[in-house]
Amino acid sequence: MKYVVIARYVTDVATVEKSRPAHRLYARQLATAGKLVAAGPFADGSGGLFIYEVGSLQEVEDLVAADPYVIDGAFASYETRPWEMLGANAAAFTT
Repeated sequence: MKYVVIARYVTDVATVEKSRPAHRLYARQLATAGKLVAAGPFADGSGGLFIYEVGSLQEVEDLVAADPYVIDGAFASYETRPWEMLGANAAAFTT
């Protein structure tokens, strides 16, 4: 099942920046393990969006709780929603 996590950063930019390298390493590890489908920050710097492929809501909540952004207090809040992907344009996901 896919889950979308919409996260809002704290207003203290230094807190977010300090945790960014560890957060991105963690995200790469999850992507390599096939648990993170796509992720990235919002263009205005207010937060980010994450799409996970996991077996349960509890699993995604555990993955989010282990994210350095959560551990270090960079997320002011986040919302997790189950998501049904009906289609995708793989070419649009190139970085």
